[in-house]
Amino acid sequence: MSSELIFYTNPLSRGRIVRWMLEELQVPYSVEVLEYDTSIKSPQYLAINPLGKVPAIMHNGRVVTETAAICAYLAEAYPNAGLAPTPDERADYYRWLFFTAGPVEAAITNRSIYGADPAPDKQRMAGYGNLSAALDGLSHAVTANPYIAGARFTAADVYVGAQIGWGLQFGTMEKRPEFIEYFSRLSSRDAFVRANQMDDELAAVQSTN
Repeated sequence: MSSELIFYTNPLSRGRIVRWMLEELQVPYSVEVLEYDTSIKSPQYLAINPLGKVPAIMHNGRVVTETAAICAYLAEAYPNAGLAPTPDERADYYRWLFFTAGPVEAAITNRSIYGADPAPDKQRMAGYGNLSAALDGLSHAVTANPYIAGARFTAADVYVGAQIGWGLQFGTMEKRPEFIEYFSRLSSRDAFVRANQMDDELAAVQSTN
């Protein structure tokens, strides 16, 4: 039943990543759209996520937040979709999923907000060193195999692919050929196209209200 899986989102958020993941799963789910500065900070939603941020999911009464964690959780919760890693894929799957959620996103955020990397003598204190080093690691991840965990598409590709897609679109990531090639493979997937169309339509409705 759709009530067993509730998706809390806003179309102008990282919720787009989880929407893509849900469409890859092809399982029923219900959607709760939160508005910034109003319902997203309501007592009802803060009881679900005290940070007042989206996305979040509630699955059989249990809440999961943090986009990478949601993707990993859903892959395991719905094993028939085949998006969780096999034993042989597990090391690269978790390595690059959390590398992208941690060092890469932190490096991009720091550069986008503050306009610079940490000073050279402070870079050893940052988990990513500097943005170029973080992107070098990501380049290795997308060129070692056709997909993040190996020869086939997994939930790790949803998260990593979405981050690369946003980075290329908004100019927060170097347009390296390997990033463009990797994302072009993912962006042609039916679930990706369907999820983006759904969120684009939802964003259009919000803008007219």
